[in-house]
Amino acid sequence: MSATTLIDPATEQVIGEVEHTSLEQVDAAAERARLAQRAWAALAPADRALALRRFAEVVNAHVEELAQLEVRNSGHPISSARWEAGHVRDVLNYYAGAPERLIGQQIPVAGGIDVTFHEPIGVVGVIVPWNFPMTIASWGFAPALAAGNAVLLKPADWTPLTAIRLGELGLESGLPEGLFQVLPGRGSVVGERFVTHPHVGKVVFTGSTEVGARVAAGCAERLKPSTLELGGKSANIVFADADLESAAAAAPGSVFDNAGQDCCARSRLLVERSVLDRFLELLEPAVKAFRVGAPGDEATEMGPLVSAAHRDSVASFLDDSVDVAFRGSAPDGPGWWFAPTVVLAGRTDRIATEEVFGPVVTVLPFDDEADAIALANSSIYGLSGSIWTRDLARGIRVARGVESGTISVNSHSSVRYTTPFGGMKASGLGRELGPDAPLAFTETKNVFFSTGSSS
Repeated sequence: MSATTLIDPATEQVIGEVEHTSLEQVDAAAERARLAQRAWAALAPADRALALRRFAEVVNAHVEELAQLEVRNSGHPISSARWEAGHVRDVLNYYAGAPERLIGQQIPVAGGIDVTFHEPIGVVGVIVPWNFPMTIASWGFAPALAAGNAVLLKPADWTPLTAIRLGELGLESGLPEGLFQVLPGRGSVVGERFVTHPHVGKVVFTGSTEVGARVAAGCAERLKPSTLELGGKSANIVFADADLESAAAAAPGSVFDNAGQDCCARSRLLVERSVLDRFLELLEPAVKAFRVGAPGDEATEMGPLVSAAHRDSVASFLDDSVDVAFRGSAPDGPGWWFAPTVVLAGRTDRIATEEVFGPVVTVLPFDDEADAIALANSSIYGLSGSIWTRDLARGIRVARGVESGTISVNSHSSVRYTTPFGGMKASGLGRELGPDAPLAFTETKNVFFSTGSSS
């Protein structure tokens, strides 16, 4: 059986090896999940809710352990990793309220009563990426379990450790055997089998647009629903009337968080031309002050890139034709480090249109509000974005005009588990999180009861 050797991105030291799940093992897991799901769905909603709360309690007791695993496996700064582990706990607690609130409707009709039920799909396959292994996994498995489904979770090859541990913690909390299984392995084996397996009723995929399109096509061939959260090239729009100091201070975190390995990264910085020079003057010290260093250091804001291959991919965007305005700093020596980088480019340049997925931001000037909206919408992507202005009316107009699934005004917020998240255009299909997420893991059943005629 093949396996993946895991390497610490900050030290380049081998930290372990994880065996891949075979096709036969996926099929066996799907059968276990199918049987476990029937019993899980038959539980009273209050009992399913209690089980999810117990899972959240066990995760809470292991937040530090999970965070340290993410530091070693993914290179995330410890402060970020602790937040991520706590986020998993919070997502579980939030969706523990869902089983008792999956309320159907009573619809007025002639000759009887009509009611709807939200029936679980059955077995759900969740495929997660390497950039936020814990958090993105929870966005799939927590609402799916809450809705009465079983879950098969495939973590990314490079970063499987926290997902594997979450699977163990689920069992420790008392979840039934087979209900929540973690299956590390190749996407071409495990992920593809999620798409083709007749007992997997839905696939949730987060990753590249290219692979997501293949997942969607495979599911469509089988009339199987899918939710996709894909790439991004989000715009951070700064108008001349904005609080420039605040916008410049916030900009580095919006794109360099997690070393830019974030679909929501505001990697296109759109600045009104009349204040471009002043904004760059404010931005440079903020970028140079962004702390890149050892992930275990409490003061670190950005760690290394996840792998040597990915570092080379990011570096390939910065050839001799690219105008680098300024850079921050990064450690020397072992580790896949990359200094935060600010570039100036034309609107059609590769670095301004393709997803770099690293700590690189492209600055593009615009002339007026209409030009800003047009420039923001020139991307094939539409996942996230920010708008900086003191004009409330402008903030509303531009937020409505930008083709993006999640937008914040005078901040860089993208994801709250209490609100919907997802993209437009090539950034995906469907929405995750928010109060309605469990409904995406159900089928609506309509039932009519005839009252007949009274005798």
